[in-house]
Amino acid sequence: MRNIKLVIEYDGTNYVGWQKQKNGLSISEVIENAIFKITKQSVNLIGSGRTDAGVHARGQVANFLIETKIPADKLKDAINSKLPSDISIISSEEVDESFHARYSSKGKWYSYTILNRVEPSPFYNKYAAHIKYKLDLDKMIKASKYLIGQHDFAAFKSEGSSVKTTVRTIYKIDINKDGDIIRLDFEGDGFLYNMVRIITGTLIDVGRGKIQTEDVQKILNSKDRRNAGFTAPACGLCLEKVYY
Repeated sequence: MRNIKLVIEYDGTNYVGWQKQKNGLSISEVIENAIFKITKQSVNLIGSGRTDAGVHARGQVANFLIETKIPADKLKDAINSKLPSDISIISSEEVDESFHARYSSKGKWYSYTILNRVEPSPFYNKYAAHIKYKLDLDKMIKASKYLIGQHDFAAFKSEGSSVKTTVRTIYKIDINKDGDIIRLDFEGDGFLYNMVRIITGTLIDVGRGKIQTEDVQKILNSKDRRNAGFTAPACGLCLEKVYY
């Protein structure tokens, strides 16, 4: 059996998320169906992690085992010919049999985009959270510093997933503004369920003055989800890259 690694871009708007679910069409299911149309073989696509409904990706990674004579680098174009326009395989390559998209991962980079103005935008309504309140970028940046490093991020995790530990390491959080667009970039060794969205929601609350900058440290120490900010909308989140 050959082990094939894919790097995938997608617009998550029309899907229930990466993982197959009974309540609608998932991204992994669409890709598996495309592979079947090309190879006439059913495969189990292993993703680096789940992305929820409405979340996007520029660098999702997945792998699958298959018996096929199609050259690995040609699989990309073959699969793309059977995919809808909102999903694209960016690269395909054969990797060692030990490679596992999830368990071999060393870290991830996520971005979160905010449209910070009163008026909505038809160009960003699927790709950014629309926040009408004026946000204080300096306060958001200062608050984010409390979250850098290795911590127990239990206060920034949604219910609905079982993990052995809620300790994670965030290497950096960059926050930048260009016109009406605020972009947050997160890099870490891994992220809990909804962790990036809850941190973003908390920093938005700091930016509008609802949470004090220094209170982020108290929220982190509390390990209590009820003390953190809201879960920012899925549409602003994008998985940029998975590190191996």
